[in-house]
Amino acid sequence: QEQDPFQRALPQVGYTEIPAVPGRSLFLTIDKEIQYFTEQTLAAAAKQYHAESGTAIVMRVRTGEILAMANVPDFDPNNFSDFSEDAWKNRAVTDQFEPGSVFKMITAAAALEENLATPETVYSVPDAIQVSDRVINDSHPHPTEDMTFTEVIAQSSNVGTIKIGLELGKVLLDKWVRRFGFGKETGLDFPGEGLGQVLELDSWYGSTISQIPIGQGVAVTPIQLVTAYATLGNGGMWVEPKLVHATLDADGGLVPAATPARRRVLSQDVANQVLEILTEVVENGTGLEAAVPGYRIAGKTGTAQKPEAGGYGNSYIASFAGVAPSDHPNIAVLVSLDDPSPIWGGSTAAPTFQKIVAFTLRQLGVAPTNNAERDLQELQEGPEEPVVHD
Repeated sequence: QEQDPFQRALPQVGYTEIPAVPGRSLFLTIDKEIQYFTEQTLAAAAKQYHAESGTAIVMRVRTGEILAMANVPDFDPNNFSDFSEDAWKNRAVTDQFEPGSVFKMITAAAALEENLATPETVYSVPDAIQVSDRVINDSHPHPTEDMTFTEVIAQSSNVGTIKIGLELGKVLLDKWVRRFGFGKETGLDFPGEGLGQVLELDSWYGSTISQIPIGQGVAVTPIQLVTAYATLGNGGMWVEPKLVHATLDADGGLVPAATPARRRVLSQDVANQVLEILTEVVENGTGLEAAVPGYRIAGKTGTAQKPEAGGYGNSYIASFAGVAPSDHPNIAVLVSLDDPSPIWGGSTAAPTFQKIVAFTLRQLGVAPTNNAERDLQELQEGPEEPVVHD
């Protein structure tokens, strides 16, 4: 019906009736038990670590199905006006952030696939390196030491990872960042998906080659990142994430969702090599607090300074992304916390990841592959040497 500028109906004028169209019921891939536990665990972590916000995603590596997707702060859809507009967003899909060290997996996978290194390749690693006008330090001072490729990633050495990135060069590095799906939508069946930000090659400046390998100078969405990690667990095959399992048509018939797109990113051999390196992260590196007794876990810590006008400030995104179990991959999980205290991904996001993974594996009936009692004892005893958080 015609209306005035204040959207009031005008009397005695013609109108057109548009009959209602029956809606369709949706069947989601979400597992309600895993979703509830993930929401509760993420909210508790945000409170414990005084984080401004947080995101967690649980994804099946073979099918791309999202089993849980949680954000804090949350809101009540029945009373959404009682909450800020910022709380309405599905941050797991819309928001983007510089990933930091959790992105080093991309650099490692690229170097191995391009045959520029093996897990045993040795690098001479000082505690700082200058690239163009920028000096980048490791997280703690140390004398120059020899580190294997695996140790560089497991101990999250910025300098060692930059050396790997310099061997790759800008063209190959850009190729692999895009090959993993960064800089474009994943195709998730949810509105408002962010693209992230990946610089075009002609926009790279002198020190960009030192930033991208360690997850700076690039922005990703949580759904992009967890899908990249799921690729490792799926033998190097990228699978489009999905939230809709099926719909009901007007006659009550079940209509399965479209089969997710798939494409090969890595060879099976390299995917397995990277999983072994990331398992070392959890067993002997910066990700000790992500360990789940009875299972081998592969993952990577991240502690990224948040960019601001003119450089980087004193706020951080702490994250942990990984695959479980690493010897028989079933799920990929990402946890990110905005400005927690302490700031380290290994101290905040990793233990949150651990809780979610432990519950999910039990819920899915995934049998342990290790001696859980022995693993628990080793975790309680702790490492022989202090571990540097990341």
